[in-house]
Amino acid sequence: MIRKLNGWGFRIVLCVLAGSGILSTNCGETKHWYLEPHGSYTLVRQKNGPTLGFAPDSGVQLLEVEGLVFKDLNRNGRLDRYEDWRNTPRIRAEALAAELSPEEIAGLMLYSPHQAVPTDSAGFWSSTYNGTSLRESGLPHSAISDKQKRFLSQDHLRAVLVVRVESPRIAAEWNNNLQRFVESLGHGIPVNISSDPRHETQPRAEYNAGAGGRISLWPSQLGLAATFDPSLVERFGRIAAIEYRALGIATALSPQIDLASEPRWNRFCGTFGEDPDLAADLARAYIDGFQTSEGVAEIADGWGYESVNAMVKHWPGGGPEEGGRDAHYSYGKYAVYPGGNFEEHLRPFVEGAFRLHGKTRQAAAVMPYYTISWGVDPSGKSLGNGFSHYLISELLREKFRYDGVVCTDWGITHDYFQIDEADGKCWGTESLGIAERHYLAIRAGVDQFGGNDDLKPVLEAWHMWAADFGEESARERFERSAVRLLLNIFRTGLFENPYVDPLRAEKIVGNPDFMKAGYEAQIRSIVLLKNRNGILPLAEHRKVYLLTAEGTGSKVDSGLVARRYKPVGNPQEADFALVFIDEPHGGCGYDAEDRRDGGNGYVPISLQYGEYTAQKARRVSIAGGDPLESSSNRSYRNKSISADNPEALDLVRRARRMMGSKPVVVVISATKPFVPAEFEPAADAILLTFGVQHQAVLEILCGAAEPSGLLPMQLPADMNTVELQAEDRPRDMICHTDTEGNTYDFAFGLDWNGIIHDRRVETYQ
Repeated sequence: MIRKLNGWGFRIVLCVLAGSGILSTNCGETKHWYLEPHGSYTLVRQKNGPTLGFAPDSGVQLLEVEGLVFKDLNRNGRLDRYEDWRNTPRIRAEALAAELSPEEIAGLMLYSPHQAVPTDSAGFWSSTYNGTSLRESGLPHSAISDKQKRFLSQDHLRAVLVVRVESPRIAAEWNNNLQRFVESLGHGIPVNISSDPRHETQPRAEYNAGAGGRISLWPSQLGLAATFDPSLVERFGRIAAIEYRALGIATALSPQIDLASEPRWNRFCGTFGEDPDLAADLARAYIDGFQTSEGVAEIADGWGYESVNAMVKHWPGGGPEEGGRDAHYSYGKYAVYPGGNFEEHLRPFVEGAFRLHGKTRQAAAVMPYYTISWGVDPSGKSLGNGFSHYLISELLREKFRYDGVVCTDWGITHDYFQIDEADGKCWGTESLGIAERHYLAIRAGVDQFGGNDDLKPVLEAWHMWAADFGEESARERFERSAVRLLLNIFRTGLFENPYVDPLRAEKIVGNPDFMKAGYEAQIRSIVLLKNRNGILPLAEHRKVYLLTAEGTGSKVDSGLVARRYKPVGNPQEADFALVFIDEPHGGCGYDAEDRRDGGNGYVPISLQYGEYTAQKARRVSIAGGDPLESSSNRSYRNKSISADNPEALDLVRRARRMMGSKPVVVVISATKPFVPAEFEPAADAILLTFGVQHQAVLEILCGAAEPSGLLPMQLPADMNTVELQAEDRPRDMICHTDTEGNTYDFAFGLDWNGIIHDRRVETYQ
């Protein structure tokens, strides 16, 4: 028997049995559930079922079946299969998908552009609130913007990407406002909020475990790779998942598991480095940490209320960009394989992300990269990966049996108007209309469109499919995507309770234990490259002459240094010099001024500070061609470039001159490989960091901690070896050898006893 309950319980008076916490309709009838109001939402606590969350003013009713409580999300007065939490997530997803209209399915296939909380009244993330600015509206900072209301209600969008939040409390309140809003619409499908990685450090900030924070702070993903420790990476995933869920985030647009075989690529820092074995192991650990729920939090098959869907990127690997140019722009649209090494780039996916140790078995979603994988498709087609039937349907779906969500990278169906513009990225489909691009991607096997909050082109693609293959076929194809997308919402428990406690978010996110774990990981990620005559560690309270560059990772708070050492203004008084610098900033590989001067626009990307002339570059590029270009040759041979931060090199050389025979210690913040030869001979000790707080560096300098990080990449001897390496082949450069005879190859690192030779090195070197 089904009993319909109103939003606050029975329609008859409830009383509490003494000492039991269980509600009863009278003094003789016991109920195994009770209501727990939380302001804008209410929880239903039940003894024999999951906790339910709903907004009393959303119109959703509660249904009691055999003493169990369910939410009547579509408000039809009966318990539908998708509302019955006793069914498996797949049964529920298939049942709901069958009920959805084409418009609702098209909405599920959308993924919002980047959202800020709150949004600005002008600029990239701008929106209004009730037609005016947030300040003028008088609404709280967690309010839903007009743009968000529009795409949630009119376009039926349910996947929202958040990038900037004011605080954990505001993020949690905003989540609740979104969920409350959509709960009143249609089938009551919850919002699946997602985030790009958000645990980056602020180098100048002081670490204080007791202070907590906006979120725990960890090294960059490349820094995690430098630990060579899958267990540490899995722990990061578990902690990050707890923080994400406290904020209302149920999907991570990570990890980035591209094999970073091209050292000049500007997204190198977001990867696990250039070794396929290490990348596969760390990808698996990261995803297991994010996706796995255990104990009472588990719903089924490892999924549950503490799980965060992992969307791995970027299939089939965006690492081998020709010349290192990135595919966010047309000048970097081509990935090339001069070493015939395409299959190696699949290994982090098929051996890591799709072969988990945990019960969830494989990553919940996959994002293809923007690139055209040159020469890979046997049919000869040159299409961006998100449009490639060969890469998505034939390889990913059929050969590797992947049945999760495939979501495009952001903006691949949009138009673009300049070679160096970063809006549309419709590589290989420039001559098609926007709806035609959607249709082509869906035919390739795509389920969802990143950065599109307009359902009209998806509906047009539906009609194109129906015209070509019939309405029944269109329904079957689009419903298949709907099932995949709904599974990721059901498996994470959002249909039962999408609400989060803002007060708990403040306590959980960035709590002392999580901050400590992140800080310890930062220390473990630091690589000691050089330690001439064992000058490190340097005892505390010694006099230091401090030099810092203006880069984002190198500008230092002298107050932090003063906690360990005594800064002095005269190098003659100092016991040692401490120099903080960034890696060389060697450009993006394209210069509009070169094109205006009659060139093709293509210039080298340099990994050194001083002027570099690309004498060894290819005379003719492997790939090229764009409707906005007259030539398909993207060669930059014999062109020159200098890094835009040469002052970093000058600092090291100046320190050497001023200090004479006294030690010079260099700390270099890196996001990708670089050429050490310019400054290494001038340094007595070199520490390499990947997105850490400077306080962690000081702990190693003074000996409070011992370095243990290993190079997750090679450091080249010069730019000639960079030019001559194959973009698709990892670990194929001649590496720099320093004045101590040590070669900066993959898996190299020093501790206080010398070169590290441990199980990590044996496993991966």
